Amino acid sequence: MSPVTSPDEDAPPPVTSVNEHGASRYVLLCEHASNHIPEAYRGLGLKTDDLARHIAWDIGAAELARLMSTLLDAPLFLSGYSRLLIDCNRPPGAPTSIPTLSEATRIPGNHHLEASERARREAAYFAPFQAEVARHLDRRAQLGRSATVLGIHSFTPMFLGIARPWHVGVLHSGATGFGRALIARLAKEPGPPVGDNEPYRIEPEHDYTVPVHGDARGLDAALIEVRQDLLQAPGGPPAWAQRLGAALADLAVPRASPQGGPGAAMLRS
Repeated sequence: MSPVTSPDEDAPPPVTSVNEHGASRYVLLCEHASNHIPEAYRGLGLKTDDLARHIAWDIGAAELARLMSTLLDAPLFLSGYSRLLIDCNRPPGAPTSIPTLSEATRIPGNHHLEASERARREAAYFAPFQAEVARHLDRRAQLGRSATVLGIHSFTPMFLGIARPWHVGVLHSGATGFGRALIARLAKEPGPPVGDNEPYRIEPEHDYTVPVHGDARGLDAALIEVRQDLLQAPGGPPAWAQRLGAALADLAVPRASPQGGPGAAMLRS
């Protein structure tokens, strides 16, 4: 592991890279890996129980991502701070970048922020993560190595009282061929339907990883969402890492060309 220097000497780094020189074509991101909030923010006015909930991070996603990195021999980049400070999968300035309301929970410490504080959070927690991912993808391109960008996430079984039946979902935008191929491969196994752009949908004004690190570069990209109660069950992360890792290793689809058009190469991890 090679942690990137943090702006606060005794705090976690804003991004940690794992297995950066892995041989896989997959590049894994875990943008909601941590619920850490520096003491100076006093928990943004929230109770400790709230900071352990999904509103502060993607429960189980970091463990899943680390296991997948090992199974696939894939590079992985994990965020070091809670998305309540600033979300590493949202464009700065978007309403959900620094949320004042998450699900039905008010975030007191994010109300009435001055522009200087927004800029400070962006520079301290958001920009280093994105710069490290961009640097890695730039280097791969210079070496002529292909890349498929995957964000590893978890989602809640219920959202505002509405049940979510999917166990796993694949969110895609420009890389429709890759997204649907992965969905079809996962759907070969018994269980509830695989979510096709469920429980969320990629929107450029509200998402960052897929539009910026994937679509804008002409790379295949998607977010993989696993229901968090399944990751919290005994043996959940290893079982899901095996299922997702096998699907991704088996997957062979045309890769998007650098201009975003269909490519002819058939690639395997």
